[in-house]
Amino acid sequence: MVLPSHPNPAAPVIAHFDLTGKTAIVTGGTRGIGLEVARGLAEAGAKVAITYTSTDPAEADATAAKLSASGNGVLVKAYKCNVRNRAEVESVIETATKEVGGGKLDVVVANAGIADHIPAIEYPEDKFRDMLDVNFHGAFWTAQAAAKVFERQLKGGSDGRGSIIFTASVSAILVNVPQKQAAYNASKAAVVHLAKSLSVEWVDFARVNCVSPGFIATDMLSVHPEEWRKKWFSMIPSGRLCEPAELKGSYVYLASGASSYMTGANLVIDGGYTLP
Repeated sequence: MVLPSHPNPAAPVIAHFDLTGKTAIVTGGTRGIGLEVARGLAEAGAKVAITYTSTDPAEADATAAKLSASGNGVLVKAYKCNVRNRAEVESVIETATKEVGGGKLDVVVANAGIADHIPAIEYPEDKFRDMLDVNFHGAFWTAQAAAKVFERQLKGGSDGRGSIIFTASVSAILVNVPQKQAAYNASKAAVVHLAKSLSVEWVDFARVNCVSPGFIATDMLSVHPEEWRKKWFSMIPSGRLCEPAELKGSYVYLASGASSYMTGANLVIDGGYTLP
């Protein structure tokens, strides 16, 4: 097993981040973190497929058009996909690879996720299973489908190696307070170790990394009680939430040749929240 080196490590550093001609798929790409990740990839030159579950299809198509404009006209298409369904995930990734990438895939971001806050002793079985179905199983189905494409490309004689990026969370490495979210924390911890395991198993044809954001200013966060938000702010050394757009550079880095020797890593971006 050999992790390929950068084809031209002596090139100017800005060229290492260029994704022109690459194809990327971002699950959960119509809002929040996923939307800004897709924007960053398009801005770096990649053609992008975004997936959604509950977004209105017309809204998803409009979002794709806006992302295309952000990327100077690169192709961006939206696909409905329920990551809970393994067959559906595989079908969408294969279709997007053909329609957006012309048969070539380079980057997949397993970003789709859900959260809730229920005391563990009261956790209903259906909600617990659904948390794992989306955050853990869905992430694996996404990575597995991408890996099949990458391996097939490599065996076909092309430089088919790719980059798989999981959106995890600081909740994977600590216990958040005051909210009770054992299921969410466990699902994200599983994703981090999954990424490490896959980075070794799939080293021949893919790099596999995680991004673990801290508290991000998304709609998912804004619905929580003010007392929780005050507690979080008091625990973040940087004194503020992260804007979703502040994350896109890290995903471009992991998607591009700039991180050619990086695999199995968990990139924590939290304003210092996990340090004290």
